Amino acid sequence: MNKLELQQHANQLRKHIVTSLHAAKCGHPGGSLSVADIMTYLYFEEMNVDPKDPKKADRDRLVLSKGHVAPALYAALAMKGYFPKEELLKLRKTGAMLQGHPDMKGTPGVDMSAGSLGQGISVAVGMALSAKLSNEDYRVYTILGDGEIQEGQVWEAAMFAGHRKLDNLVVIVDNNNLQIDGSIDEVCSPYPIGDKFKAFNFNVIEIDGHDFDAIEAAFKAAKETKGMPTAIVAKTTKGKGVSFMENQASWHGAAPNDEQYATAMADLEKVGEALCQK
Repeated sequence: MNKLELQQHANQLRKHIVTSLHAAKCGHPGGSLSVADIMTYLYFEEMNVDPKDPKKADRDRLVLSKGHVAPALYAALAMKGYFPKEELLKLRKTGAMLQGHPDMKGTPGVDMSAGSLGQGISVAVGMALSAKLSNEDYRVYTILGDGEIQEGQVWEAAMFAGHRKLDNLVVIVDNNNLQIDGSIDEVCSPYPIGDKFKAFNFNVIEIDGHDFDAIEAAFKAAKETKGMPTAIVAKTTKGKGVSFMENQASWHGAAPNDEQYATAMADLEKVGEALCQK
């Protein structure tokens, strides 16, 4: 895909996120919207995956460690063709496929169940180590929240990954600077994030997480890096694309009502119209 197509896909992905959360009347829009561009690039450009064969042995793996932003993952999977888009409207409903956090046993394309913050990176490290031990060439990606990296388990996993030189592992930190209680630097600052990963022998790339040229360059550099894992620290905007949600911690875990939904969709329609003019 070219840059414009990726931008259009990301905008559509954001529409699906907002629509599914409005239907559910609960969920986490802020972080789902901030990670939408990264998620778009992973599924439509970067990863070796096949919706017709979700469990193929040589597929790349994604572990959504910040599992509460499942709406972004679900939207990408639906757009990729893993299941009908109509499932998005059943988000969080009893008995539905798509629950509040990813379920690897119930949702095609989900490689690891998630929910307890801090644990996903450990699973991703295990997957990457398994590939090395088995001489497989698949790659493993994991997405963490910047508030999530306040968890100590994250750094135990990072230490192990760096020590074992897992160059088939890419850790993406969605650095939108907000968590449920406010800005991360005020709650419990993990800054400087990049330097911490460097201390654990990671190749660190810091980018604008909404710039597809920068995203492409970062993942390309990660593939070319040998002998060490890569951490991509992506500076993003929480609630990206929806005017009243952007940079608002209050939209970490609240669904839009009917009026707010209309406003959000109008915002995203304007973005789409602007992209069509390019």
